[in-house]
Amino acid sequence: MLDAIKFVIDLFLHLDHYLNDIITMFGPWTYLILLLVIFLETGLVVTPFLPGDSLLFAAGALAAAVPSFHVMVLWPLVFAAAVIGDSVNYSIGHYIGPRVFTDDVRFLKREYLLRAQAFYEKHGGITIFLARFIPIIRTFAPFVAGVGKMRYGYFATYNIIGALVWTSVMTFAGYFFGNLKIVADNFSLVILAIIVISFIPPVLEFFKNRKKPVEAEAVDAE
Repeated sequence: MLDAIKFVIDLFLHLDHYLNDIITMFGPWTYLILLLVIFLETGLVVTPFLPGDSLLFAAGALAAAVPSFHVMVLWPLVFAAAVIGDSVNYSIGHYIGPRVFTDDVRFLKREYLLRAQAFYEKHGGITIFLARFIPIIRTFAPFVAGVGKMRYGYFATYNIIGALVWTSVMTFAGYFFGNLKIVADNFSLVILAIIVISFIPPVLEFFKNRKKPVEAEAVDAE
């Protein structure tokens, strides 16, 4: 029983490695499994450990190699799952945020809620977009946006754009390049490189915004 539980956990955590076997075993139901995993990875703040980038890349690669597994069925489904997942995560944060952030809880003070609101008023849209490409942060960003009470229409715009770009880049990168020998032989390194590259835009944005107050002070001083 314990071995079975360990296998199921390992299966979910490393679904990208088992994907070929899953397609063989479950056929068309594989689409539903992938939809569910992407939804959980983006939609529940407690499941940031599920595979996202690597799963989409691996699924795209297999769509190019397995005739019965179609990329133009796969991509719309994972795109929809990513959009719905972030929307659910936002709704959860929006609903429970004001209730859990009180002055009575040391690590959930109302001050933190107000800071989240101020941050998302200033950087919200670009944060939601860039977070799509960063594991773990991708799961927490929509929740915090809900806690910070970002306008839903504004959130939804960047949610859809981010999901569109993220799922397209990861899925079709796997579809067009995943089966190249150099990529297939170094799959883990390729995924790591994708993750590292994903960190570049938010880091640049961070330093850009740190520089602005300094420039503002210089203007005031003049």
